[in-house]
Formats: sequence, C-alpha cells, structure tokens
Amino acid sequence: MEKFTTFTGSAAPLMRANIDTDQIIPKQFLKRIERTGYGEFLFYDWSRNVDGSKVADFILNDERYASASILIAGSNFGCGSSREHAPWSMTDRGFRVVVAPSFAGIFYNNSLKNGLLPIVLDQADVEYLGAKAAADPGHQLTVSLENRTIADSVGFSRVFEIDDFRRYCMLNGLDDIGLTLQNETAISNYEARQAAAGRFSLG
Repeated sequence: MEKFTTFTGSAAPLMRANIDTDQIIPKQFLKRIERTGYGEFLFYDWSRNVDGSKVADFILNDERYASASILIAGSNFGCGSSREHAPWSMTDRGFRVVVAPSFAGIFYNNSLKNGLLPIVLDQADVEYLGAKAAADPGHQLTVSLENRTIADSVGFSRVFEIDDFRRYCMLNGLDDIGLTLQNETAISNYEARQAAAGRFSLG
C-alpha cells in the first residue's frame, strides 16, 4: 500500500447522500481477482448510457475534473454491501481522499486498508468544499495525515479525526499483509521451532 503523509489534489463534488457500493462499482464488474482495472467502471450506471456512451452531465465525465483526486460527497457514503472493490475502484481511478459528513462503517474500514483516506467533516464544511469544487474545478486541498488537517489556500482549515492505529498504518503504507510481514522474522523462527519439534514440515 502506498504511504499517505501529505497530499495535495483537486476536488470533484458528488453531493449525493447514501451513495452505495453498487453505485460505486456495479456488481457486473466484480469478476476480476486483481485490485486493479476497476477505475473505468467507477459509478458506471451514472456515468454511462445504455449504449455505453458517456452521460454528458455526470460530474466525473467533465474533463475539468479528469485529474481530480479528492471526492466531496454526501452523508452515509459507501453504504450497502461490504465489497472491497469499492475503494479499489476509487483508488484505481486516482482518488486518494473522500470527504463526507459520514461513511458506512465497512466502507470506511475497507478504505483505510486500501490507501483511500475517508475524512469526516461537519455537513456545513462538506457543503462549503462541494460548492468551492463546483465553482472552481481546479480548487485544491491539502491533506496532512501527520497533522490530521485538511486545508485550502483561501483560509479553510479543519482538523479531522482518525484512529491512531489506522493513521500509523497509512503513514507507513501498511495493509494487513504488510503488518503481518513486520513480524516475518518471528514467524519464521516459530515455524522453524515447530518443524524441529516435528509438528509440521517447512517443505
């Protein structure tokens, strides 16, 4: 997982409440076993017509938001099923941060495990950021995970909350596998002792 320390990027507003995981990445695209390749299907049912052509007025089809890496969204973002493909599709599309008044719990935890930082702010703050992004597609935000802050260059600055353990993992680029591998030497030594005692074979 890529480390997340300080990140600056432009924002795209998708100010809808209760965006569920089936809208983030529809079920028909969940056939891949890799974590990559999902970005082109992000919000597919909203961004594409029946014939596969792009929906002209969908925000992420606007070329001005093509390089957006921070999504501003409504409350209860990521509700619905527990599919881990949802944060995979967002990071594959280039998003590193999602800002919303609230998140579904499973999506929130899945995001932190996959390098996507979900930031909870007050409704008024989210609406401000959404309005700024709508008015100025190049509006940039800087997120410091070290300081737990999100700010822009025109006076907006807020502190957000994040669990200390998850913050440590993201700062150091550690997913669940990475955390386990931190104890690789101890695990190998344990396996060697078990093998020497005849409990199992390392071969």
